[in-house]
Amino acid sequence: MFLINIKYANRISRLPVYIFAEIEQIINKKRAEGIDFIPLGIGDPDLTTPDLIINEMIKQVKNPEFQNYPSSMGEQVFREAVQRWYKVRFNLDFDANDEVTGLIGGKEGVANIARAFINPGDVVLCPNPGYPVYENGATNLCDGIAHLIPLSEENNFLPEFDAIDVETLKKAKLMYLNYPNNPTGAIAPKNFLKEASDYAEDYRFLIVYDNPYSEFTYEDYIAPSLLEIDRNHIEINSASKMFCMTGFRCAWAVGHKDIIKGIRTVKSHIDSGCPIFIQKAVIKGLDEYVSEEKPKIVKETVKTYEARRNVLVKGLNDIGWETKKPKATFYVWTHIPEGETNSMDFVKKLIDVGVILTPGNGFGKYGEGFVRFALTQPVNKIKEALERIARTLK
Repeated sequence: MFLINIKYANRISRLPVYIFAEIEQIINKKRAEGIDFIPLGIGDPDLTTPDLIINEMIKQVKNPEFQNYPSSMGEQVFREAVQRWYKVRFNLDFDANDEVTGLIGGKEGVANIARAFINPGDVVLCPNPGYPVYENGATNLCDGIAHLIPLSEENNFLPEFDAIDVETLKKAKLMYLNYPNNPTGAIAPKNFLKEASDYAEDYRFLIVYDNPYSEFTYEDYIAPSLLEIDRNHIEINSASKMFCMTGFRCAWAVGHKDIIKGIRTVKSHIDSGCPIFIQKAVIKGLDEYVSEEKPKIVKETVKTYEARRNVLVKGLNDIGWETKKPKATFYVWTHIPEGETNSMDFVKKLIDVGVILTPGNGFGKYGEGFVRFALTQPVNKIKEALERIARTLK
């Protein structure tokens, strides 16, 4: 019998144990025991893609010309639609040829930008708690060194740049920022973005502004773009949240032409882009924007999640679990109740009664002591989850 020598690359050993795999095993065991679950853990919209976009996709997929390989940088018409969207939404002018590129989802873009710019040993500033791809799928898999920037409740879950030692800032090559923020739901005012831009200029590092929740805002809040402050960086956005299209994998990056060139170079060697018929459908959605105000197809989605947010936050406060109402995203980030020991143990306790949340430490060590609710269930299910939680806390 021939035995091959299977030895993983050293970078694989730097990836942490995937906490969600443990949770999934527990859930599967409980499900086999007959427990009915209300999943409020995964950040995947449960609402369907707007008919306007679906109908356009059905129309376009029948065209034989759109069934072949796409361009890894996105079709010209798609990049021009993104160009128009940035002009309408943020009043920014970009060149579709040099300053816009298509992506196969924002996650791919987050990781491949690191491939384009991070050498072994380069320092990457990663917010924590934060989207795990910044630290792991991007930094660690490129042999970079992740410097974790704590996001504290006392500072409204914004990084404190003054707290980062100067030597680390001097070594930094890249920083990830994400507002409106996953997992905390925090927002970033323009004066903060200016501060971030100033630090990047002083210490000569690149900012990757991950902005997929820009349209998921409540009341009268309108999320800004980092590129309104400084065009020397790169911003990622996506159809996933905006149009409830997580499974279709279509996104884009906009910014300085040399940064766009870097990510295009990487992508040209490893992927063939998002299917053309999907790009055509997303164009239909983007062209619904006629001002910075959300179009009807987005407003209706956000209105649904806003109602869910209101029910959940009120319900938690009513049972004595003090929780603040976020202004953006479809997440609610809150401390575990008083008397609970840690995030994972509390999540396991709720799994026993059929409610699934995400433990804060799944987003990094500074997320310990918190849990994240995802508003991806209808109001009646959220109310039922609140009843189960109330019984558990009593």
